[in-house]
Amino acid sequence: MQKTFIKYTLVIVTTAILLILFINYFFSVRSVEVQRLTAFRTKIEQVIHTLENNEEELALLNENLGEDYLTRARAAAYVLERQREMYLDVEELQYLANLLNVDELHVIDGNGIIVSASVARYIGIDMANHPQTREFLSLLEGGEDVYLIQDPQPNAAEGVIRQYVGVARRDQKGIVQVGFAPTRKLEAESRNTYEYIFSKFPTDAGEELYVVDTATGKVLGHSGGMDQAFTAECYELSRLLACEEGAFVKGPGGMMYVVSRPYEEVLICAAFPRSLLFSKLLVNMLSIFLCLLCIEIAVILLLNYLVKRKVIDGIHCINENLTAITNGNLDVKVAVGGNREFEELSSGINTMVKSIVSISNRISAIIDMSGIPLAAFEYKRGENYVFVTSGVGELLSLSAAQAKRLYGNADLFDDYIRKLTERPAEGEKEIFPVGEGKYVRIHMSGAGGEKGCLGVIIDASREIQEKKKMLYENTHDALTGLCKYEYFKQLSAEIIKGTASGRGCAVVMLDLDRFKEVNDTFGHNTGDHYLQTFAWVMKAMPEEHFLTARRSGDEFCMMIYDCGDREQVIRYLEEFFLALRNTPVVLSDTESRVIGASAGFQWTDSSDASVEELLGHADEALYEVKRENRGHFREWR
Repeated sequence: MQKTFIKYTLVIVTTAILLILFINYFFSVRSVEVQRLTAFRTKIEQVIHTLENNEEELALLNENLGEDYLTRARAAAYVLERQREMYLDVEELQYLANLLNVDELHVIDGNGIIVSASVARYIGIDMANHPQTREFLSLLEGGEDVYLIQDPQPNAAEGVIRQYVGVARRDQKGIVQVGFAPTRKLEAESRNTYEYIFSKFPTDAGEELYVVDTATGKVLGHSGGMDQAFTAECYELSRLLACEEGAFVKGPGGMMYVVSRPYEEVLICAAFPRSLLFSKLLVNMLSIFLCLLCIEIAVILLLNYLVKRKVIDGIHCINENLTAITNGNLDVKVAVGGNREFEELSSGINTMVKSIVSISNRISAIIDMSGIPLAAFEYKRGENYVFVTSGVGELLSLSAAQAKRLYGNADLFDDYIRKLTERPAEGEKEIFPVGEGKYVRIHMSGAGGEKGCLGVIIDASREIQEKKKMLYENTHDALTGLCKYEYFKQLSAEIIKGTASGRGCAVVMLDLDRFKEVNDTFGHNTGDHYLQTFAWVMKAMPEEHFLTARRSGDEFCMMIYDCGDREQVIRYLEEFFLALRNTPVVLSDTESRVIGASAGFQWTDSSDASVEELLGHADEALYEVKRENRGHFREWR
């Protein structure tokens, strides 16, 4: 009988193990594909998000630069209208060009001839002789307020890349034109290429990111560069159109798992070799098989031991003990005397209970081997035992004493979990703070009643940190660490709206004096250090009264808030300019310089004031300071 029982038990357990392996493999394969599909969709969405952010940034840069360049062109025309003799002198025009921080300044008469310029060799050029210059002749017939902002392109005289802005003169028929080297715009455009964006996204070994034109089928960008033939099926447009939900397509070195996503006129695709996709799965399946085989051997040996014993007397006592164990009292010891058989049976049951208790440790070991910061728990209210894997205490930041108390009482553990999940992290639904800078994601099924509650805990700290980092990068300037201009305006509007009665604030516009001279003389790295030092002085001011931002280039802005009157604002500005004078910047081994800056500000004590209007007034005051008394500050009147 014993041999027959063991024989059938062996067949049943082996069949169950094989069935478990088959089912586990089937669901694991699908799970691997789903995980890769989710990962690829997330990465593609991040690529699209980056493209859209870059487009918005480029559009905002074009708008801001266009307005800034137009303002400088109109300022040049304004000066020349009142000092007509200036444009006859090349050196005077060069001085005016430097004052306005422009690379070129041209004066064109009513016949379309450059009659004066900050670049002497351009004098005498006929604007009608080249398509690049000819566009500006329309300003001669368009009235006083017409202007033209030309896109960056090679200029007619030397073929160097320039962006020109022209305005019609008011005092006579003619044009005032300024030119700029569009370095920032070209750099921004270079950062919006697919290769550049792909280079910023980490990829697994063998993983590819690429973009295909939906009109031509041509590969427009690739995470590994473009030195490839792209003749495999995984690059063919007709095959990629069917890969939005993920599909296996033949690649250059074998089958690839490909996910595509339409975006505007292109398909953004991600691919991963099938061999690598399932390699880890096979290793895990082998490990599980070996574990199950060991468990099978242990179970067969244990059953063989139990079958040797007779089951005649003491059945009720055993049932009572087993009932207590089933209800969660795993500390009960089955001890039935009277004969050798029941004593051995009791010992076997106690051994099984110990094995059940150790299951959590085995599961924890498997999870630890996987390297995933994950833990699980299961409990039923009213019991004095909570099933947990070893990582629960660490993920929930529990001390040893807390863990022991909670694991020994399902009701206490349930109350703790309920209170924890009532306080989700800001902007999240299933992520909860459990300590300083530490967050977890908790998924639960059941409510702790008769059917119990099963939960999974995953470390989400890195996810939250990345979101915070992305928010910081989207709202702060990368070079100086100051707020970006749009974010500054948003925060300023909130500060103004919350201004208490009897208090006020001031918006300050600042511009570095002769910054272009620093860049041209000592190089852009020194120029960046110059800007960073200026930003450091700004950030050193009392943060309870100062909000600081970089607008663009060498233009900055501040809000000085929670002040009793404008005199307090002036005192803060005097402290700021004193700090600048006490913070010289080392430009080279032999030269250092005190940062020169000019500022204009607008005071308000109204909570209904417009940020845009305050900035405009402060900018006007800044312009007056730059024109009349640079290196100081002035209030708009």
